Amino acid sequence: MQDSILFWNAVALEANRVSHSDPDKRQQNGPTLSSRALAIVHLAMYDAFAGVAANPALFPRYLPAPPPPVGGSAREAVAGAAHTTLTALFSAQADFFDAQLSAFALPSPPTTNPSFAFGRAVGLALLAVRANDMDARDCGYKTSNNRGRHRPDPDNPGQGFHAPYYGAQTRGFAISTRHNLARPPFANGTNAKYLLALKDVRARGIRPDLTATLPNDLFDNRRTALDTLVGTFWGYDGANRLGTPPRLYNQIIRKVAVQRGNNEGQNARLFAFVNAAMGDAGILAWEQKYCHDFWRPVVGIREHDETLGPAARYAGVNVTFNDGDPGWLPLGAPSTNSTGMKNFTPNFPAYPSGHATFGAAAFHITRMFYGIAANNKANDNLFAGLFVVSDEFNGGNRDNDGTVRPRHTRFFRGGLWEMIIENATSRVLLGVHWIFDAFDFKEDEDGNLVPDFGNENIGGVGLGLRIARDVFTSGGGLAPKMTPPAPSNVAAPPIITPPMPSPMPTGPTQPASVGRCANTLPPGTLVVPAASGKSTKTGKAKGAAKKGVAEVLGKKGAGKAAAAAETAAQDQEPWPSGIAEENEGGSVQGAWPSGISEK
Repeated sequence: MQDSILFWNAVALEANRVSHSDPDKRQQNGPTLSSRALAIVHLAMYDAFAGVAANPALFPRYLPAPPPPVGGSAREAVAGAAHTTLTALFSAQADFFDAQLSAFALPSPPTTNPSFAFGRAVGLALLAVRANDMDARDCGYKTSNNRGRHRPDPDNPGQGFHAPYYGAQTRGFAISTRHNLARPPFANGTNAKYLLALKDVRARGIRPDLTATLPNDLFDNRRTALDTLVGTFWGYDGANRLGTPPRLYNQIIRKVAVQRGNNEGQNARLFAFVNAAMGDAGILAWEQKYCHDFWRPVVGIREHDETLGPAARYAGVNVTFNDGDPGWLPLGAPSTNSTGMKNFTPNFPAYPSGHATFGAAAFHITRMFYGIAANNKANDNLFAGLFVVSDEFNGGNRDNDGTVRPRHTRFFRGGLWEMIIENATSRVLLGVHWIFDAFDFKEDEDGNLVPDFGNENIGGVGLGLRIARDVFTSGGGLAPKMTPPAPSNVAAPPIITPPMPSPMPTGPTQPASVGRCANTLPPGTLVVPAASGKSTKTGKAKGAAKKGVAEVLGKKGAGKAAAAAETAAQDQEPWPSGIAEENEGGSVQGAWPSGISEK
């Protein structure tokens, strides 16, 4: 009999793919809402399974209720939970989900089956718990003109902003505290590590037709054909017929689960852990992105000289383009299966990398599930004998020129740890991220920039590792444990979303204006993470959701300079606190009445 967890996991991943492919079925789009949806579905499936298993020592419940039927079927309960949550989250695909029930011996209607009805009740209860989640609209987010701050891709200036309030206003799924990051190295563009990162991505991330514009010292370190393949391989940037990164990471972990011979209960636990960790990765990565509000390489390289950009100085500046280039453009995130569409830089801030955070959280919690120590940062054998065929290179999907990419089988002899590093590094190779968006780094004796995992307070990998450890440990290594509700705990969001039907604020607090985020820092401040993770509860925007490592990293660094402490001042924009900031045009429109209805 087919494993019900793997069955509905595959259905959920197909829903993710279709929702990014069919214009009439665009729901739960982007990395934030898609990771949230997968977390809800897999936690509901786990809780339905755990309720019927009636063995809290091995399968502790995620929800305190509803009670399970006596002598129920776990398989049918899982079907009820999965079908209910998927239909609510991806309502435009309801016919597809209904068709999947034919694989189960259910009466008509299926709700007359007690186990299915129990699973349905679990799904509805979990959707109710997540009913006040923030969604992905910009809700009055405003850019800063200051150097180092996020602004749209100049090659796609109308792209807008994805989910600026989602992280800061959304409760976690299974974290016990809000994990945060130190400020990225910058010092108004003079920090030595920042300059190394700038030269690195300028050389390895450049658009191919601009490679000849690189100065000689960077030209020698330009992106190779393998680099280009790796960057594209891990893409899944919401592309047509591909979906988002959490889909790819689930595809990979399915291979591990099958090879390891997991039974249904083990899969219920594993995929609940994986998708809860990614759900929390989406929340915390986006909280940190809009807290630090750091510019992407396409803006930072083009505006590196102080005479460039909206904050350009008018006097006392020597013009030099030695490090930057006002004409630089990246290879970009792949616009797969969208012939004629340009590649692009994603429409949210750089730091930390979402790919790096999602990948580290998903792969490391899988490593821990299979007995690898929480603090282990070495290669493993969990992918021995296996390979990955990314949908970016499956022999059928096309690049944005309409050319079919060849099928590529990729092996990872270093296991999931090698994947964590390569996945994170891939974003530099596309030119859409700085290396410190992925992890802290150092120069080796040959000038190569290599990861420094001694400091997990820089970049998405460190954030993802901490999320994985927290979710796994808080759940006792058995299953995810629900994050307590706000506001009386250290896991509370920094901005508390008012419950429906609270009145709308006239202007929402900017996500960079809370805690120790970019708008609140005095000049020259080097921010390190808070020890407690406690939140700052200020004004709110309204939102409800009711309804080969060495080969990849071994490019020479552009210099030998030692990293200096960040001491130069970075001008900060004086934003008012709370919700007093006026929003042009009146009150901010409420978030979507349902997290499942955004088109």
